[in-house]
Amino acid sequence: MKVTFKGDYALKALLDLALHYNKELVTAGDLAQRINAPVKFLEQVLLDLKKGGFVESRRGNIGGYLLSRAPAQITIGDVIRFIEGPIEPISCLEQHYKGCNDVYKCVFRPIWQQVAQATSDIVDKVTFEDLVNQAHLSKETLSYQI
Repeated sequence: MKVTFKGDYALKALLDLALHYNKELVTAGDLAQRINAPVKFLEQVLLDLKKGGFVESRRGNIGGYLLSRAPAQITIGDVIRFIEGPIEPISCLEQHYKGCNDVYKCVFRPIWQQVAQATSDIVDKVTFEDLVNQAHLSKETLSYQI
């Protein structure tokens, strides 16, 4: 699995929208500025996220983007699989793979299966609600007074 710029921006955009969940709509321009992304590219990412059912958009002067479901219902794995494709580090792990004659006796395949399972165990467990809570904790930890 490799996370591209598109995947990275998708994850960051969803985190930002999760931080604003049930508060206000977020414009693409504000979102791009906060996550340091090119606006035009981010608009394409948001369009894909909309097609995937992760975000909704509203038009008009007070328009913008919002999550289409609660942050607790979206995992990092959901987003990565939708934007980037399979989590598996090698194609021979895909079901019904026919590209190799040695696929069932390959000594490397069990290793790649373990890597895929470990990766899935992590990304499928972390929700955007978890990330919001972590972001809030990070802000509290950095706050200090004199």
